[in-house]
Amino acid sequence: MSGLKEKVIVITGASSGIGEATALSLAEKGAKVVLAARRKYRLKEITEKIKLNGGSAIYFETDVTSHSNVQKLSEFTIEKFGKIDVWVNNAGIMPLSFLNKLKIDEWNQMIDVNIKGVLYGIAAAIPIMEKQGNGHIINVSSVAGYSVGMTGAVYSGTKFAVRAITEGLRLELSSRSNIRTTVIYPGSVESDLNNNITDKDALNLISKNPSPNKLEGTDIANSIIYAIEQPDNVSVNEILIRPTWQKVF
Repeated sequence: MSGLKEKVIVITGASSGIGEATALSLAEKGAKVVLAARRKYRLKEITEKIKLNGGSAIYFETDVTSHSNVQKLSEFTIEKFGKIDVWVNNAGIMPLSFLNKLKIDEWNQMIDVNIKGVLYGIAAAIPIMEKQGNGHIINVSSVAGYSVGMTGAVYSGTKFAVRAITEGLRLELSSRSNIRTTVIYPGSVESDLNNNITDKDALNLISKNPSPNKLEGTDIANSIIYAIEQPDNVSVNEILIRPTWQKVF
């Protein structure tokens, strides 16, 4: 029997990419998944797909940049399932740009989604997990949380922050409250993240260096599943997963 059976798992950014693949994979293994994102129609489609395949899923339209909205997601999950075993902070955006383009609004959006969104998820999960005496918080960073690539200064800054926040969370809560922490660093993955890029020079740079054979969302989902399925006394703190060809960010 899978170690995921009957676990209640919240996933932000679940309307596509890594989040969608993770929700589908977890549900297939018997977890009760709570899908959260802004695109309600996509959440509904994925939830219906899971249910048609015999899985258990619900969804809650969520803007991770709103503390009150993320808190309502937590309350909704407790109302429906009575507990939260795992919280996956996956929502993220990547509008790459050269710093001298001064894309300040985009910088602020990345800070709001990639950093504050993670913090709000942690804030929503901690009180419940402390009360339960157990839990697992998984934060999706990026290989950009390990190295900085051209046009990725601010994006990397947000992903380095996720790395630091997760380590701080481990130091503060893991031994005292039995709350495990994992940070995932995906390399190049098939997704719609590039759709957020408005800097034409950044897009031109990407087009000159296309990424062959990107990872699929299921590859990252498998790493998340691996971390969750470990025995309670085992905490997988970091997983960095790249396509074999990829050298750096």
